[in-house]
Amino acid sequence: MAGLTAAAVAAVAFLAYQASANAPDSVASTPSPKTSASASAQASAKPKAPVDPLAVPAASGTGERVVYALKDRRVWLVGEDNKATRAFTVMPSPVSPPPGVYHVTSRSGTVQGSDGVPIEHVVRFASVDEVTVGFSAAQDGSMASPDPTSKTGGVRMKRADGNAMWTFATVGAKVVVIP
Repeated sequence: MAGLTAAAVAAVAFLAYQASANAPDSVASTPSPKTSASASAQASAKPKAPVDPLAVPAASGTGERVVYALKDRRVWLVGEDNKATRAFTVMPSPVSPPPGVYHVTSRSGTVQGSDGVPIEHVVRFASVDEVTVGFSAAQDGSMASPDPTSKTGGVRMKRADGNAMWTFATVGAKVVVIP
């Protein structure tokens, strides 16, 4: 039995060696640089601070505003004191406004979304190539990915976040879109 186990281990080791020797450079692993014991002790001595989910992005302006980070798919509701009262994730629309400062232009309590989904708490703030862009929440609570080929501007959020947005972002409120 021990002989069979040793033969199996040797066969697996041989096959693993062959696979790694014949792997293209793009998938072959590279040895990591060696570090001294003192360097690794220093690195582990300083644990990373937890990220504050309410930390407002630095380049998002000042004062009361809605901050919409396109890449992060995240929104912050920021008070006059430059501190976020709420932050949440969103599902972006296929049409997004370029980074910049906008203002809420109109709001609707409940309407039919351009994708056919009943939505509530619509807060419109931009227009891109004749497509209106705004925040909204689906009445069924869904945040499905939109059809990427559609020309819609609805940035979807959960219903509780939509309620908070509705209360916070009245007509004229500042919306800062960052990359």
